[in-house]
Amino acid sequence: MDDSKPLEYVVKFLLVGDSAVGKTSLLLRYTEDRFLATHLPTIGVDYKIKKMSFDDLALKIQIWDTAGQERFKVIATSYFKGTHGIILVYSCDNRESFEHITNWIRQADQSAPTNSRKILIGNKSDLDESKRVVTIEEGRSLAEKHNIPFFETSAKWNLNINEAFECLAKEVKDEVASELKSEANSPLTRKQRSISIHTSDVVPEERRRCC
Repeated sequence: MDDSKPLEYVVKFLLVGDSAVGKTSLLLRYTEDRFLATHLPTIGVDYKIKKMSFDDLALKIQIWDTAGQERFKVIATSYFKGTHGIILVYSCDNRESFEHITNWIRQADQSAPTNSRKILIGNKSDLDESKRVVTIEEGRSLAEKHNIPFFETSAKWNLNINEAFECLAKEVKDEVASELKSEANSPLTRKQRSISIHTSDVVPEERRRCC
């Protein structure tokens, strides 16, 4: 094994928000640097992979894109499990999608791991001001209320996409690095933990003979 290479760790990001806020456009712009002016709504879930390297840790990021339609919310709930990072998305021209962010945050708090990180994205910031119904101040205020980073983005103009995802990746990387350090300093090594788990499941000889 080449000790000079950073450790690779697989993490899971989840894009959530109402339908038609641009979650798929954000995903395509970040992972493939392309924008589709029109596309069909996401059905169920889809995901793409993006790699990001830091000095001592490389992240292999699985970014899951969920459908925002009401009938798919049960599916979205199941995909919160095991998530390291959550991207909450609303559209700057859709007041309802902004108001629903509180519900998405509540759902994430109920279903995602307690140490998962979140960011808030107000998408479609390229739209004419006459079409905007959510101000940047409102978005920033909501993010501050929940103590999470906030970005206004445009998948069309490729504005703040990389910055938003990289911000979340940095926070997740710090969390993962902290967990790995704690694990390394634990009295029990991974091997010892594995042995203790397996041996605890062994049925004693006298119990195997019983009945």
